[in-house]
Amino acid sequence: MTDLRELREGLRAAVRGEVDFGTTARALTTMDASNYRRVPLGVVAPRDADDVAAALSVCRTYGVPVVPRGGGTSIAGQATGTGVVLDFTRHMNRLLSLDPEARTAVVQPGLVLDRLQEAAAPHGLRFGPDPSTHGRCTLGGMIGNNSCGSHSVAWGTTADSVRRLSVVTPRGERLRPGQAWAGAPAGLRELAEGELARLRTGFPELPRRISGYALDALLPEKGADVARSFCGSEGTLGVLTEAVVDLVRAPRARALAVLAYADETGAAEAAAGLLEHGPLTVEGMAADLVPAAADLPRGGAWLFVETGGDTEGEARARAETIVRVADVLDALVVTDPARQRTLWRIREDASGTATRMPDGTEAWPGWEDCAVPPARLGAYLRDFRGLLADHGLRGSPYGHFGDGCIHVRIDFDLLTGPGIARFRRFSEELADLVVAHGGSLSGEHGDGQARAELLPRMYGPDMVALFERVKGVWDPDDLLNPGMLVRPAPLDANLRFSVLPSKPVDVAFGYPSDGGDFSAAVRRCVGVAKCRTTSVSGPAVMCPSFRATGEEEHSTRGRARLLHEMLAGELVTDGWQSTEVRDALDLCLSCKGCRSDCPVGVDMATYKAEFLHHHYAGRRRPAAHYAMGRLPVWLGWVARTRSAGVVNGLASVGPLARVAKRLGGIAEEREIPRVAGETFTRWWRGRKAVVPSGAGAGAGAGAGDGDGDGTGDLVVLWPDTFTEHLSPSVGQAAVRVLEAAGLRVALPPTLRPGGRPVGDGRSRSAARLLTARRGRVCCGLTYLSTGQLDHARAVLRRTLDLMEPVLATDAPVVVLEPSCAAALRTDAPELLHDDPRAAQLAARVRTFAETLEQYAPHWAPPVLDRPVTGQTHCHQHAVLGDTADRGLRAAAGLTGELSGGCCGLAGNFGFEEGHYEVSVACAEDQLLPAVRQAPDGTVVLADGFSCRTQLEQLAGVRGRHLAEVLAEALDGKA
Repeated sequence: MTDLRELREGLRAAVRGEVDFGTTARALTTMDASNYRRVPLGVVAPRDADDVAAALSVCRTYGVPVVPRGGGTSIAGQATGTGVVLDFTRHMNRLLSLDPEARTAVVQPGLVLDRLQEAAAPHGLRFGPDPSTHGRCTLGGMIGNNSCGSHSVAWGTTADSVRRLSVVTPRGERLRPGQAWAGAPAGLRELAEGELARLRTGFPELPRRISGYALDALLPEKGADVARSFCGSEGTLGVLTEAVVDLVRAPRARALAVLAYADETGAAEAAAGLLEHGPLTVEGMAADLVPAAADLPRGGAWLFVETGGDTEGEARARAETIVRVADVLDALVVTDPARQRTLWRIREDASGTATRMPDGTEAWPGWEDCAVPPARLGAYLRDFRGLLADHGLRGSPYGHFGDGCIHVRIDFDLLTGPGIARFRRFSEELADLVVAHGGSLSGEHGDGQARAELLPRMYGPDMVALFERVKGVWDPDDLLNPGMLVRPAPLDANLRFSVLPSKPVDVAFGYPSDGGDFSAAVRRCVGVAKCRTTSVSGPAVMCPSFRATGEEEHSTRGRARLLHEMLAGELVTDGWQSTEVRDALDLCLSCKGCRSDCPVGVDMATYKAEFLHHHYAGRRRPAAHYAMGRLPVWLGWVARTRSAGVVNGLASVGPLARVAKRLGGIAEEREIPRVAGETFTRWWRGRKAVVPSGAGAGAGAGAGDGDGDGTGDLVVLWPDTFTEHLSPSVGQAAVRVLEAAGLRVALPPTLRPGGRPVGDGRSRSAARLLTARRGRVCCGLTYLSTGQLDHARAVLRRTLDLMEPVLATDAPVVVLEPSCAAALRTDAPELLHDDPRAAQLAARVRTFAETLEQYAPHWAPPVLDRPVTGQTHCHQHAVLGDTADRGLRAAAGLTGELSGGCCGLAGNFGFEEGHYEVSVACAEDQLLPAVRQAPDGTVVLADGFSCRTQLEQLAGVRGRHLAEVLAEALDGKA
């Protein structure tokens, strides 16, 4: 047995990079994007090739296997292992040089593809292959798997773009594989030249043949290309440390033709006929993977065909030619780059979307990327559908139709013995079907554990024996990635689900999309790692903490992996008390960006609240949870005692403020926000009732005290904690605008019946009415974000009691603070899943803009004709949507786009001690640069109190709620 202490200390003595045998590092690398899980001994982040050689030497001494790993997005299990994982993303992630004249680049294995594309773009160049994971997959992983992507019909596979490699062999030899036997290990040439007949006849000719070793590249007529034969070896032959890759000339203009067909078979049969017209892509997908709101031409399946040219007109003409010859139901040709990106996002997100059936059932990889000759794709798909039906399985094929390569996730039952047995039977029969159509078991992602066991069905036992001999030449000690490609582990072993609890764990939230099962919620993360992208475009948010830190444990995927291991109990052994999980979740901003941006809808904010609820049950919490988690209590006390002036005065005294911040767990760098001298509701009660002119019939009374006397449609304005105590001007502005739009504004009731509930918890006795007491509505946001779920539940139940008269009407509930609106719309019904009133209230919640759009559709806002900047609130983006806001801004002549990302303050997060630097980094990601670059006179919009506070404290800029901007315009002050 390996002495772990000696191994760890030996690596630390030999390697200059990080050596981490801790629980967190191991937990983060137990899985890739496949169905498989292996627990490594430790993780090494080498700094250079010398470190790689040193790590290999130590591991060879102790007989410990080594697994090279890039972005961890492999779908067949080849990025997992039980020994030492080499993580190239931390240090060996640079673009070393780029030669525009030679059209080459020198890259390290941990370089993310998008970084290479960004560097090449100013020269009119690009790297040809582009998998849908281009924002996080690495060049080393692409070479290891011989990745392809949507443009392979034009520019081929990664192997077609590799010129020369630098490789360290398991025994420490430095090789430079290239053509004409350059860099071949001793014995490889002799072995290949003794098997020329087999190499010439044993490999099917098709564009996406990725399975096995590419030994036919060693044929003399193919240039005896050792580098090309190394591509697709899945980390089993040598460790890549550097690569010289070819770049291609990118077309100056592109057009995207979206071709609609009745079904996927029709699209598949049409794809091969389009290749003669020289398209850049021929991608296919069917309706079951397309969002209902997607702007696609009518049909049941689509081909995404991209064309290029020197001008937009030339690209469009080529696209229109393809439309004419394509025999389509309908078609769309797009040349606008922004709209093209929107359409392409539909296709790229399929890798995550496909993990759920339309009814929400889980679906899994395993047969993700088989490939057949393009001309046989239609027939293959018909047979494939038949095989699914024979086994009672479902899947949604999509992918690279022009190359005959199909991606599909299938609703395998990988949790029970009978389900796993069916998975094996189906896999064996599908392998035979693919071979019968002249295809390859893998057409893009490699064999890994998912398919290597079945390679004899494709190649025969003699060719597989040859693969084993080649492995022996490169790696005689079987050190690198054992169990992959040769002498493989069974395809139904090491399944990552087998370690999870067989029964649902006891949790607070309802997890309605996961059948109430927290394990199923955690299983949502399949590892495609969209959360690891280092830059976002448009309104996207996920994952701000990863972009700020670059650390896997602070990505959505990393946190999901730790939660998975917590539930498994093998590596993380202390369950809800785990400090490793707590520390990883500590930098989660609860922005909810993953809820919308993650293709499979992981909701880490909810998982974090759940974990904190259990972690601190019966234990002392961090000071910030008491200071900011119970903010409504403290601010309510200030309001009742009318001590805002005293509190603000004390907070302005430096020594007193420092003591208060230290006691409250607040970051020293932060200023304590000022409490308003007059609360919003006090202002409301003291104002003169306004009767809107031209109002229609009312929606009914009974909303509560302070009801206006107008006759327009009734809307109930929610006085959230921030509007009530910290930004009452926002509430006042909203009242001004809503009434100007002809609406009748009321506040929620404040009288709550006393005593205990009777019967179903909703009926009221006379005694309860006699003992009624005052109360205030609250969404429970601060309790939710700090995981004080018992408090949140109590607060929300009191709120629902107060809101019953409102729920008896048709009145919408207007919530000005996006975080509070999101909490009411999603968190409340998920936490109070046993109380139907929570869902009723959620259905009533409207944003300010939604209210005007739906209840005052004929009202025209004042026109300002000014540009705007700022940031769409992360909760608005993730939960509420901003379509109505965009429409309202456009109607008011407020031009320009708001940035995405998260402001970084995120309620209590940015105020908490230890979070300041990450909070600032998140703001610097998009918000602050957008504000700094805005021209004079630009309106800075920030609907969230946190966003406005962050702008004020970091940039000295006053952000305003959209209601404030419109109210000032109505009053002639804009």
